[in-house]
Amino acid sequence: MTSTLRPVLVIGGGLAGSEAAWQLAQRGVPVTLQEMRPTAKTAAHQTDGLAELVCSNSFRSDDPEGNAVGLLHEEMRRAGSLILQMGDLAKVPAGGALAVDRDDFSRRVTQALENHPLVTIARGEINALPDSSDYDSVIAATGPLTSSALTQSILSVTGEEQLAFFDAIAPIIHRDSIDFDKAWFQSRYDKGDGQDYINCPMTEDQYNDFIDRLLAGDKTEFKEWEKDTPYFEACLPIEVMAERGRETLRFGPMKPVGLTNPKTGTRAHAVVQLRQDNKLGTLYNMVGFQTKLKYGAQADIFRAIPGLENAEFARLGGIHRNTFLNSPRLLDPLLRLKARPTIRFAGQITGVEGYVESASIGLLAGRFAAEERLGQTVTPPPVTTALGALLSHITGGAQAETFQPMNVNFGLFPGLDGDDHRKTRKRGRDRKAAISVRALQDLVGWL
Repeated sequence: MTSTLRPVLVIGGGLAGSEAAWQLAQRGVPVTLQEMRPTAKTAAHQTDGLAELVCSNSFRSDDPEGNAVGLLHEEMRRAGSLILQMGDLAKVPAGGALAVDRDDFSRRVTQALENHPLVTIARGEINALPDSSDYDSVIAATGPLTSSALTQSILSVTGEEQLAFFDAIAPIIHRDSIDFDKAWFQSRYDKGDGQDYINCPMTEDQYNDFIDRLLAGDKTEFKEWEKDTPYFEACLPIEVMAERGRETLRFGPMKPVGLTNPKTGTRAHAVVQLRQDNKLGTLYNMVGFQTKLKYGAQADIFRAIPGLENAEFARLGGIHRNTFLNSPRLLDPLLRLKARPTIRFAGQITGVEGYVESASIGLLAGRFAAEERLGQTVTPPPVTTALGALLSHITGGAQAETFQPMNVNFGLFPGLDGDDHRKTRKRGRDRKAAISVRALQDLVGWL
């Protein structure tokens, strides 16, 4: 496959950049995919593979009717998403969720792009947004770990003062170091095959002792210039959640509902869940346990959890600084920078949160750039679809004054016909299913 078209530059080889490059190449448009690793490192990545997963291995729910992210999965599959295609191939058990083997997933994405004749992968850091004389079409998909130099360039072009917030990652434990005399396999409400999570139970006394240890644990201190950076609410460190009240965790990531300890036949006061992190089933991720505790404190506190007394950690948790744009103010409906329309942004830097959401905006940016390059009419997806609802939210649906990163959710979708507050209004799962049916019907015409 050859092309006489000028290449589009995609900056960043994460999920969004990889997806954008794939969408362009699949439409016959040549791509230069620029990834700074391994020439330059980040605070969270460990390899030089494309689409490396950092915070979790989960793409969350795969239910297209009951969950908005599951609907987004299905829309992306139908739109030819590389990320969903390789995610399905690298899948590991996770109940009703789509979770993947991190290494296998990254390897598959990397190989697919390396083998595409219209994709050129370049290594090295880009320190400033390119001038249009070099590239007349650029997609910046540099993600939450955008380098300081490029961040300064974006600030200069946009006139913004800050593009950052804090995010945290959870520890990963070797399965064979878990004590199954205390822990057991079960999915909440027995979803999936009912055996996809490892559960570590706590009594009330054990839970209170854990909270005391968590609050007193030695934590990472921020640099002076970092102290005013906010957290993203959907990914708070576990100790920050605990500071909001002793029962917060028991009604959050440590909720015991939907789980029965087969060893006692009762429900525990609180439960720590671990989710499979690789295909071999040798590594498990502590669900909701992202943290800014120092490494020594993490090991001591988490080994006090029943079943984890002898836990061996493949990776301890950590915290890193994320970067995102005020997209409602800065981007047009086709993801172009208003101040420099030759540049599009994609992925988490646009203010979406989550791997799938990040990749979905990469998919849209790639399609838009390809249609533009090919002289076609560029048309956003209908706002009744998950793709369109998310795009609409970040490019104008949200208030610029209060804009914060957002996961896809059914609250972003327009109401159903006749969906008012009368008694006949569809509710709960029926309403979600109806929104999903409408979305997939409307997606057909757009595709």
